[in-house]
Amino acid sequence: MKSELRFVVCVRNTDYAAALELRKLYQVVADETAAKLHQVRVIDESGEDYLYPEEYFVPVRCPSQRSEHSYARASRFTAKRGLE
Repeated sequence: MKSELRFVVCVRNTDYAAALELRKLYQVVADETAAKLHQVRVIDESGEDYLYPEEYFVPVRCPSQRSEHSYARASRFTAKRGLE
């Protein structure tokens, strides 16, 4: 079964200003161990996935699978290009 894509919006970036942009959409990478430690793994501005405190993000619900793929393309594009 294909896993559902998940996204979050950054609402805090204390100590991570170079890696996280406020109000930006980030794709979540599933990590059960991190979740137990109240961390979330996201693909950040470097284009790599890293752990951050979960309270730095608010989950975003995608209305459809088509929206999920659009969000994924947009988050990868801005990470690669350094765009907002």
